Amino acid sequence: MKKAKDKVELRYYDIKQEHFLIALQNRNWQNKYQTEADSLHFHNLLEIGVCMQGHGTMRLEDKVVSYEAGMVTVIPANFPHNTIPRGDAGNTWSYLFVDPEKVLAAFYPDDILLQQKLLEHINRQTFLGKETEVPNLKNVITCILNEMNHTPEFYRECVRGLSLSLLLMIARLNSKKDIGQEMLRQKNGFDQIRPALEYIRDKYATPMKIAEIASVCHMSESHFRRLFEENLGMTPVEYLNQVRIKKACDLIRKTGYSMEEIAVKVGFSTTSTFNRNFKRIIGTSPYHWKKSPENFETRLADFNILVEKGW
Repeated sequence: MKKAKDKVELRYYDIKQEHFLIALQNRNWQNKYQTEADSLHFHNLLEIGVCMQGHGTMRLEDKVVSYEAGMVTVIPANFPHNTIPRGDAGNTWSYLFVDPEKVLAAFYPDDILLQQKLLEHINRQTFLGKETEVPNLKNVITCILNEMNHTPEFYRECVRGLSLSLLLMIARLNSKKDIGQEMLRQKNGFDQIRPALEYIRDKYATPMKIAEIASVCHMSESHFRRLFEENLGMTPVEYLNQVRIKKACDLIRKTGYSMEEIAVKVGFSTTSTFNRNFKRIIGTSPYHWKKSPENFETRLADFNILVEKGW
């Protein structure tokens, strides 16, 4: 009997314009984040985690590794993974979600080659190791979490500099060939469609055809469609519409744009198409969603869009 395909879901995070990252250290959402063994998820951002309490296993694509309190993880964007806690002692993580491209473009605006080189190293592989093995990296993570938690004077400027230090340390870590920690290279079918996910992330607001997206992965359209659906459990069009609707949710929350303006800004050619996809994905119309604050956080949590508080 053929093994059932793992569930894979996108968990999309939108960073505020004036920030380079999101810091999450609220225990109330921990249980929502951790998933069942047969359910993988991936993010549109680089994920950096520190296990503060507990132990369990982490699945990184098709490999399962153990973690315990004091361990640090670095997981590139669009890399399938999950976290399975064990025992009854509680399981608490702190996370940073970082946009490396935004950080590097801000610091090296005229050096595209350096940006590309650093991004290649940053996204090369996942990392799981004890904090004692990467003490400088752990210190920078802790400093960022403290700055974002307490927001002292000039905290944005401080985090700005720390964000670059964080990425440079990760790039240097991934360039080492003899380190003993658990590191996994991105590979297999999911890795083959990863350029398409990045392309959609950057170009979601523009009209695009599936053949155009397939060409980014150097595949025929038919082969790309098959591989995409095998790895994500949805068609490329369904994925593109999910990204667009998630961006629309953020615009509804943060701006005063009309629904007609939002539809255009996220890539839908007509308002009726936008409304139809919004209702299919979220479960209600954008107008009702906007007018129902009591359902706001629940809708977002169900759809894996983080409601940022206090950052």
